[in-house]
Amino acid sequence: QVQLVESGGGLVQAGGSLRLSCVASGRTFDRYQLGWFRRAPGKEREFVAAITWIAAYIHYADSVKGRFTISRDNAKNTVSLQMNSLEPEDTAVYYCAARGGYSISLYDYDYDYWGQGTQVTVSS
Repeated sequence: QVQLVESGGGLVQAGGSLRLSCVASGRTFDRYQLGWFRRAPGKEREFVAAITWIAAYIHYADSVKGRFTISRDNAKNTVSLQMNSLEPEDTAVYYCAARGGYSISLYDYDYDYWGQGTQVTVSS
């Protein structure tokens, strides 16, 4: 089992920045591929970014590419999402997720463990 706890959400004006963090506990963290997803009001949960366990491969959704940066620190069991140039369309609950195996996935059903989510609100 892996427990994930997100933090760092909040209210920010358009153009601002936030840094989300997700701390994991439980089984060996560095063997899991990690992802960030988000769910905006009235919409389906969507992929944001993912990173392999040694950070050898990273993938971003087109909507956040160039603005968001995912990173991980296996020594601290932490995955982070630095979000810059935030837009009102980025308003959502953000979730971190973990999956076993050897590759990342863009699909939420491939992930085994989820955090409770953290709210990000971007005002215009």
